[in-house]
Amino acid sequence: MTENMQRWSMTALGRENLRLTQEPVPQPGPGEVRVRVNAVALNYRDKMVIEGNMPITPSFPFTPASDMAGVVDGMGEGVTRFKPGARVISTFFPEWIDGKPKADARTLPYKTLGGYFQGVLAEYVIVSEDALVAAPESLDDAEASTLPCAGLTAWFALVERGHLRAGQSVLVQGTGGVAIFALQIAKAQGAEVFVTSGSDEKLAQAKKLGADHGINRLKGDWVDGIYDLTDDRGIDHIIETVGGENLKHSLRAVAVHGRISVIGVLAGSEISLPASELLLKSPVIQGIGVGHRRALEDFVRAVDVNGLKPVIEHRYRFDQLDLALEHLDRGAFGKIVLTRA
Repeated sequence: MTENMQRWSMTALGRENLRLTQEPVPQPGPGEVRVRVNAVALNYRDKMVIEGNMPITPSFPFTPASDMAGVVDGMGEGVTRFKPGARVISTFFPEWIDGKPKADARTLPYKTLGGYFQGVLAEYVIVSEDALVAAPESLDDAEASTLPCAGLTAWFALVERGHLRAGQSVLVQGTGGVAIFALQIAKAQGAEVFVTSGSDEKLAQAKKLGADHGINRLKGDWVDGIYDLTDDRGIDHIIETVGGENLKHSLRAVAVHGRISVIGVLAGSEISLPASELLLKSPVIQGIGVGHRRALEDFVRAVDVNGLKPVIEHRYRFDQLDLALEHLDRGAFGKIVLTRA
């Protein structure tokens, strides 16, 4: 094994402060695992962290990104969950194993990779053995790297917390990473899937993945479109990836006693809702902050059983982070992944 490795590092917030550095390969301590990173999937949240638009203060020098897949190549004393050569993926919340996260009403639970903890944009990373999950056998490393944040967020919203049943309806807003995973998971669960987008081309792509209905939100009131397609019944479960004022539209579109999973803040983090619709429709409005390790393990099994294949729009080399972030700016259909040469 080489003695040095490449690592993306920042000494201050801002994309201009990203540097690809050479550093010694780290050594695992007791209970720790060293992973040879083969793929890193980017999320919109990574862009926000890099640009200083998240309510966190990283420890510098800081390495971004939370989602990786790789191979265990070193272990510290006492490690029992994995053996050398095991294929693994990261967990977004390294300390959240199951149940509720460790936090209280005053202190929010946000001890995440690529935020509170150092991220995974390096050729080798050291993590606690408890912060890893066995990778799906049916996916390559690039595909597997997309599961820890975007994939698990959709699974946690629809299945873990949403208890989605066959025959129910799901509305997916947009065609980004979480949205496309939600489409695929919902179809695997037997749901009827509606997709909104500002692009007819992306709506056509979504239908090829199994979406039942597509609505171009730029060609009229998309909520009226939902009313027409559902005979005014509305949607059982809405994946709300936009945030801000858009939540009011989601409330209009949701069925009586339906469910809205609030995930994205693209249109702003401040929200307000009309009390009349909220009280009379009485929907469940749940915030989804990714999920815990046990749910990720459940999702991995479902991926293997159902043959779910993550959608990757482009794979960049590890040293092409600038190009990958520019692609993230433009918006991707599905995911963007960095891989080792």
